[in-house]
Parts: sequence; structure tokens; C-alpha cells
Amino acid sequence: MIKRFSSSSSRQTQVTSVYSCMCAAVFMIGLNIGPSTSRADEPEYSGDIFDVTTIDRLEPDGPYNKIWEPYLVKWGSKQFVAAYGLQVTGKGDMGDIVCSITRDAGKTWGHRVMVFDHRQRNGTVQYAYNNAVLFRPPNQDVIWLFAMRAPMHYRDSENADLVAAYSADGGYSWHHVEIAMDYQGSLIIVAGIETVQRDGVTHYLLPAHRNSLRHDPHGDRRQFVLESQSLLHWKLAGYVPYPGDDPVFLHEGGIATTDNPGELKILMRTATMDRERPLDPPLAYSSKSNDGGRTWSIAKPEPELPNYRSKSFFGKNSDDTQICVYSDHVDRRGLYYKTRSVNGNWSEQREFYVADNRNSYPTLIEDKSGQWLAVWDSSDSPDDKRTAIRFGRIKSKPEP
Repeated sequence: MIKRFSSSSSRQTQVTSVYSCMCAAVFMIGLNIGPSTSRADEPEYSGDIFDVTTIDRLEPDGPYNKIWEPYLVKWGSKQFVAAYGLQVTGKGDMGDIVCSITRDAGKTWGHRVMVFDHRQRNGTVQYAYNNAVLFRPPNQDVIWLFAMRAPMHYRDSENADLVAAYSADGGYSWHHVEIAMDYQGSLIIVAGIETVQRDGVTHYLLPAHRNSLRHDPHGDRRQFVLESQSLLHWKLAGYVPYPGDDPVFLHEGGIATTDNPGELKILMRTATMDRERPLDPPLAYSSKSNDGGRTWSIAKPEPELPNYRSKSFFGKNSDDTQICVYSDHVDRRGLYYKTRSVNGNWSEQREFYVADNRNSYPTLIEDKSGQWLAVWDSSDSPDDKRTAIRFGRIKSKPEP
């Protein structure tokens, strides 16, 4: 038996359905729910990371060919902001900087918010951007985003300068800032800002390096540290020296405090100075400072911390546990980690995130004592890299 409806009833049903869909869409936008991936849809993996979600994925038919190098900051107990890059097809490590916001502690992530757009000119110059670093100063309701910019016609971002923006509403809107630089060379940033006190004055330390040797036979490769008291005016704090008889390309270093009061340590990615290849053996190098980042000891290898010419994360949380997250092979498939308690040794290697895909550029921030929040660039295939940005949690003292 066929049940018939009048045309007016049908039209009313269609209108009601459309209205319901519109209301649902408005409700979803109000909740800032974007195209996130549920945990049930995540690739199978092994490792100590948990609550893994995908923040964003690369559209296969879009204008970008890479999504990479994420950073994370907390705005509230459940609202986090992740910033990352979108590489423009045809360029190397150059494109746009966007962010995504979660208001449910990482379960779902909102649509992209543009921070730096390569299509917008700055006067007569068209810039491309990369390598976002987020920072929320203690007890301030503002998020800073520092990044690199280079003229769009450059082939890559090896000779870039520093650019900044800030947000006062948790990442929904961004205001660009032209910062003052006393350091007058090219730079590359990738690691976070460390806050130190000198004579009762707060100083912000931003690790950076330059790689002008790639395009200039008289250029060089150096790790250094910038400092600022305002986040607007930056100057050179000091260089990290390498052994004179054994030059090493030190770069992408991360700074953290040590067990000794007033001492800082920078742990660096390494490569050969001449060809930018992994060292033999492939180890990270470190250096220490006892004057707030102005002078650094001669860098030396870390025998227990591998580095295959890839960025690792190095940090310490409020319970004084250090953590190092790294790739254990040059193709950057799995991520692994070690921890170190006060006056202790580095632990045995453990799996951070290992799946049938490619992973790199981990960044962690402390959520609460004993737990980190993490983001990294990832993929869904062993043949592809940097097609997804992922988020997860990890305990600073894993279960035995």
C-alpha cells in the first residue's frame, strides 16, 4: 500500500528539514566543531601516547602539498590552540600559517583560522611563511605566534627573517606585529621560548639558527639564541660553539632548565657541516649556559640521544622530569622517547607513536603535573609524509 502526502505537506516537510539542518549547522559552528577525526578513525598504532586525534588533514586536490611543523599552546583548561604550516605547491617549506582550536581538550578541532597568508602582500613584497612557534607569557591573556617569512620568489626558507602576531581571544583573531630586530642576519626557528630571570628582570630566550651556507659559498651554519624583554624587540644573546677541530651543523635546538639552579641546556639536531647528512654515529649535541643564555659551552654529543638529522623535542615539566622525543631513523617513521628524572640517567627507549606512516616535528607542552600534551606532523601512509597533524597525551612517567 502506497501512502500519499499532499503537496503542501511535502513542502512543509522539506522546509522543516532545511530549517533543522540550518539550525544544526549554526549550532555546530557555535561549538567550533570542525572537520575532525574521531579516535575510532585513527590509524592503528603502538606507543605510550593516548587520546590520539587528527587535528587537520591535507586536501589532495588543494593548493598545498604539505601540512607540517605544528605547535601547541593552552588558552584554558579545555581550550588549546594548535598552529601549523601549509606548504604551497612548488615551494620548499614555504606557504601559510594557520591554527585550529579545540574547546573540549583535544577531542575535536575547529576549522582552520588563517594567521599568515602568502597571498596578502606587505607593501610591494609578497612573503611566504613557515615554522610557527606559539607562546603564552605567564599570567597574560595573550598568545604570541612567531614564525619565519621569506620573499615568495625564494626557492625555500633557508634565508628568512622573524615575524610575529598575537591573539587576545584564544586564537580566533590575530593581529600582525612588525618586530624590532637588533640581530641582522637570516634565521630559522622551530623550538619554543624559554623564560629566565636575570637580576629580577624577565628575559625571553628564543633558539634559532641560520643556514646561509646552502645558497652562499661564504655563508655558514650556526646555532644561536635570541633574547627579548618585551617580545617585540629582539637581539642576539649568544652563539652555541662547536668543536673547532670537528665542525658540526648544530640547529633546531630546544632549551630547558637542568637539575642545577640557574643552568640552561640546549639540545640540538645535528648534521655534517659540509653536506647536511646525519653524523656517524647519529647523535644529538648539547650545550649549557650558566648566565641566562648569553654564553654557552662548547657543544658535545649526547651518547644516549639519537638524532638522524631531524628535529627532536627536549623539555622539562613541573615535576622536574626531562623528556626527549625523536625519530630513530632517517626516514622519520616512528617517534620514540626517553625520560630522565632529577640527577638520574636517561631511561631506555620507549615507543611514543609508531604506525605504518611517517611522523616528525613533535612538540609537547605540560598539561598538568605528570602529563604532556603533544602535537606532531604525520600521515596515513608509509609512502607519504606530512599529510596530517595529530594530537595526543603522554605521561611523563610511563607505566613500567
